[in-house]
Amino acid sequence: QAQFVESGGGVVQPGRSLRLSCAASRFSEILFRLLPMNWYRQAPGKGREWVAAIDYGGSTNYADSVKGRFIISRDNAKKLVYLQMNSLKPEDTAVYYCNKDPPSESWGQGTQVTVSS
Repeated sequence: QAQFVESGGGVVQPGRSLRLSCAASRFSEILFRLLPMNWYRQAPGKGREWVAAIDYGGSTNYADSVKGRFIISRDNAKKLVYLQMNSLKPEDTAVYYCNKDPPSESWGQGTQVTVSS
């Protein structure tokens, strides 16, 4: 059973924004606070790639392809991780997943993001 549930995807035009959410309801708040969390994505016909990371202290890191456009954040009380995606490009089209670091073997279903005019 997946430990994380992603939501918030959709179809948007280039240049618009979306905010994705990742729920970690199976974890206690105490444990979730300690988890480094990542967002990944998988485009059609390609492998899964890492997108962004946030550690327990709130420090963040981004793939070069999204740096300056995406923002990862977390709400420990709600056990949620967010990915604010701005200035979206067609090449951002993918299924987006979240997972802890190191990742669980069981991945969620992801949420589809399609950027198209």
